[in-house]
Amino acid sequence: MTFPERFSNLPEYAFPRLRSLLDAHAPGGEVMHMTIGEPRHAMPDFVGDVLAENIAGFAKYPNNNGTDELLTSIADWVGRRFGVTLSPDTQIMALNGTREGLMNACLALCPETKNGKTPVVLTPNPFYQVYAVAAVTVGAEPVFVPATRETGFLPDYASLPTEVLDRTAIAYICSPSNPQGAIASRDYLRDLIALAEKHDFKVFADECYSEIYRDEAPTGALDVAKEMGADPERVVIFHSLSKRSNLPGLRSGFVASGPENILRIRRLRAYSGAPLPGPIQAVSARVWADEEHVISSRKLYAEKFDLADEIFDGIDGAKAPDAGFFLWLPVADGEEAAMKLWTETGVRVLPGAYLSRDVNGENPGKGYIRVALVAPKEETQRGLITLRDCLYG
Repeated sequence: MTFPERFSNLPEYAFPRLRSLLDAHAPGGEVMHMTIGEPRHAMPDFVGDVLAENIAGFAKYPNNNGTDELLTSIADWVGRRFGVTLSPDTQIMALNGTREGLMNACLALCPETKNGKTPVVLTPNPFYQVYAVAAVTVGAEPVFVPATRETGFLPDYASLPTEVLDRTAIAYICSPSNPQGAIASRDYLRDLIALAEKHDFKVFADECYSEIYRDEAPTGALDVAKEMGADPERVVIFHSLSKRSNLPGLRSGFVASGPENILRIRRLRAYSGAPLPGPIQAVSARVWADEEHVISSRKLYAEKFDLADEIFDGIDGAKAPDAGFFLWLPVADGEEAAMKLWTETGVRVLPGAYLSRDVNGENPGKGYIRVALVAPKEETQRGLITLRDCLYG
């Protein structure tokens, strides 16, 4: 029996890998999960009512691209948030969360060759793992670019050789970044889009953490592209209700771009995708239209950011992020730190190397752990103090 070679060297996914590392060992105290980025703030209180009102929709095939109500609600939100006008009919498609879109957009838009050679897909390192799998699936060469403290925790794509940039078809960028919480500035995005225009590649902007921030709202790639007068097909953005609205189980997001990109993504979706059920689309339309629950949730994260700053005061490199909800904490070795923390205290965190790839013998995540700030404030405070005393005491 034969199996495809293209996926044979994929590392085990982060969470099974973590279970293999820790589960053979007894926890050293009350178990506290600070690994997965699953929001635990309250979801909007109207979700159940809207779902119940539309329950009959489960008896019907859903609209593949998104209902008019949903696409209009998304377009209105993009207009309010980023000052960009999108056509609901031609520039947006509803998604089963951003992971589906980040994968399928690569399938739909990555060419078989670029300048007669194997195309390149650029990804920050560390990164959300679907970026690399998407590249492998389309037969492209994934190129992992360090996003380290020295680069402001964002990839320096402009530093790559011209030969690589000329083969590049897609560059993934996550802002605010997962796991580091760095925000791509307007200048950074302007330079990246200009680089994409020069070397003719697309920018896939994963912005699913954009509504969780400390002070100023992060800049979006679409509004920078509009300001520059860039080709509307140059930038593809991805957003989700998972983090913004504490609805990870809803599996609802969207992709937006120029009409030609969206046409091709929709066409592929018609053959192979799984559209959102009608009742979920009805809920999503209402959620995108409401901002009060987002503001309330953001205030709760701000309180936890302040807690983290107090708890880790004086520890070099250990500070709450500018955005998102992860701490990216420096340690000597991420696996060793995760094991020590688990066996001595019962606190469970993710080694940073599980979110990165080795390049030339270096793994930019090895000296870090990722800690999720998703639990209620008191639980988060207890976990962070325990972590500090164990690893930095």
